[in-house]
Amino acid sequence: MVEVFAVASGKGGTGKTTSTVALGMALAERYDVTVVDADTGMANLLFHAGLSDAGTTLHDVLADDAPVAEAAYERFGMTVVPCGTSLDGFRDVDPARLREVVATLAADTDVLLLDSPPALDSRASVLPVVMADRIVVVLQPTIPAISDGLKVQEYATSYDTGVAGLLFNKVRENERIEDVADRTERYFDGPTLAAVPESERVREARRAGRPLLAHAPECSAADAYRRAAAALSVRDGESGDVADRFRSAVIPETP
Repeated sequence: MVEVFAVASGKGGTGKTTSTVALGMALAERYDVTVVDADTGMANLLFHAGLSDAGTTLHDVLADDAPVAEAAYERFGMTVVPCGTSLDGFRDVDPARLREVVATLAADTDVLLLDSPPALDSRASVLPVVMADRIVVVLQPTIPAISDGLKVQEYATSYDTGVAGLLFNKVRENERIEDVADRTERYFDGPTLAAVPESERVREARRAGRPLLAHAPECSAADAYRRAAAALSVRDGESGDVADRFRSAVIPETP
């Protein structure tokens, strides 16, 4: 079985990478999980997963300089495929190769999480959303963030990518998230998976270069991510069919 989720937001600063890794760790308690940094221009995943010294990254794979197995690292119960941070590495990548990377990884995992770029402004940035089975939309409870999330949903559904659910992040104590979620769900196709409170423990984990669920597993934010993972239904896709679909995915033009 395998299902591919693109974790997307439509804008930066929502905590998308933190959310991707946290969901991955929580899902890894039930599934074989692979997390891929599909944001080839602004890599963050390697810092969140303690891989800042990784010798081989997705940049090398997308430049056809290394097989994907050399860029896959076992960390915190998951397989993690990070991107590099060098501008030269970014310039050398061929985004079209991401199709083959995802197809290869899909053959040996249950859940694939693609940490997507924060904006739909290039062919490389929209490809994870187009290839995924469904998206998880990470939102802050603000009108601009919700508006940008709706744009991601509109683009995803235009390519037959479904919406698995909404994840509200960085929710402050004085924000009535229940009211916001009720109104927001009228416009989104998926349910609210959880509301993650704003937390100093998240910032501590980021500075320590560790996932939140490893750094502060008992904090309220970690509990919220576990609830989100529990609410995320994983469909049973046949890995061979999924891999074939990825390899034949059409790379869209810039939105």
